[in-house]
Amino acid sequence: MDDLLIRRATAQDVPALVAMYADDPLGAGRETPDDLAPYLEAYRRLAGDPNQYLMVADRSGKVVGTLQLTVIPGLSRRGTTRSVIEGVRVHSDERGGGLGSRLVRWAVEESGRQGCGLVQLTSDATRTDARRFYERLGFTASHIGFKLQL
Repeated sequence: MDDLLIRRATAQDVPALVAMYADDPLGAGRETPDDLAPYLEAYRRLAGDPNQYLMVADRSGKVVGTLQLTVIPGLSRRGTTRSVIEGVRVHSDERGGGLGSRLVRWAVEESGRQGCGLVQLTSDATRTDARRFYERLGFTASHIGFKLQL
């Protein structure tokens, strides 16, 4: 029996989400699980925005995965609405079992339900395994991304 539920995150899930963000070579240097205040404030902003879907994969009451899906209406591409997938994480106990694929497929399907004509995401250039993962799911590395720290 599959006891996995993909549902919207609640404020009570925030500590588990932050722990997953920090359980990663890149996240370990940028996340602060001992100070949840900025994460809870961000959660409040996300929860109040109807175009944000902060989702968790819940297995028997334990948060084992997450992602954020953002729906963005736009004018370009003949008024195409697009979505962005961010922050895909799978608990270390669950990696390699297909949970990440299920989460991303959920996000793609939800994007279709929301009328999106394009799903996009970025992955850190050092994450070669992640790149192969997204390519297996049908994504193409079609653009070069840029960031500006503020």
